[in-house]
Amino acid sequence: MNFVNTEEIIKSAKKILIISHINPDGDALGSTCGLYQAIYNKFKKKADICALTYVSPVYNFLPNMDKAKSSYDTSLVYDLVITVDVAALDRLGEMKILFDKAKTTINIDHHKTNNNFGDYNYVVAEASSTGEVLFNLFKNSDWEIDKDTAECLYTAILTDTGGFRFDNTTEDVFQTCAELVRLGANPNKIFTYCYEQKSKNYVMFQNHCIGKAEFLNNNSIAYTTVYRRDFEKYDAKDDFTEGLAEQLRAIETTDIAFVVKEIEPNKICKISMRSKKYDVSKICSIFGGGGHARAAGCTIKSSVENSVTKIINEIKRIDNEHSGK
Repeated sequence: MNFVNTEEIIKSAKKILIISHINPDGDALGSTCGLYQAIYNKFKKKADICALTYVSPVYNFLPNMDKAKSSYDTSLVYDLVITVDVAALDRLGEMKILFDKAKTTINIDHHKTNNNFGDYNYVVAEASSTGEVLFNLFKNSDWEIDKDTAECLYTAILTDTGGFRFDNTTEDVFQTCAELVRLGANPNKIFTYCYEQKSKNYVMFQNHCIGKAEFLNNNSIAYTTVYRRDFEKYDAKDDFTEGLAEQLRAIETTDIAFVVKEIEPNKICKISMRSKKYDVSKICSIFGGGGHARAAGCTIKSSVENSVTKIINEIKRIDNEHSGK
């Protein structure tokens, strides 16, 4: 897989937008900023970058992050819109309007639930991250990977493998990261920015959420609920919930862990699911979400309590299927 058959499209496009999903994580932001740099290096073109909604200041160190805006005029028509790390079009929020109006679209991702919604699609479900997908695209197409690009892609891979802890950490991941280090990425610096720059409120908020976790089915199911009042109490941002599901999954008895985060009281909740052996993307897809087998998410239009009930019922259904009941 390479960029050769789309290079002419990128070369001829006058207005380019690179966009990722709402509430972007390290993979989304690292991939977005890395692709921006690679396009500039190759064609001397400056694309627009859209980082939707809240972006954690943790990632301000990324090259080109200062060029990102949270929205663009939806009356614009781009020659080319490139989505990175976007599993489904509804993850573009209002910016989906710009995607739909674009003359050409390219979809670069690694989620197995991606349905190839672009005119050109580079979706590799076996990849650890979109950062890894981009690395291989650049390498196979002889695109330059300079120090800034390497730093962005390393950040993408590091964060989507949970600091090389998750089961998507393969031999290829280490080989890729070794090459990125050779090209200028600084592992110590990037790790420090991503994992060792937490505020006191962040730590106290996470302790509060973990402290009120609930356990079911002989402690094989673990979950916690996060209300708007919890955010207010600790002056927490949306990214403060990152890692909660992983902490619950780390408990030795836990097979499935999930977090229900209240977005609008009694109306909308966001669900993050993690597992050790079940395919939780199947559960999330029932509610219009998706992701990976061991890490997935969705949005449920309901109260926190009803959302918890819905998720638990689906877990029980899948568990019964596994046990042959």
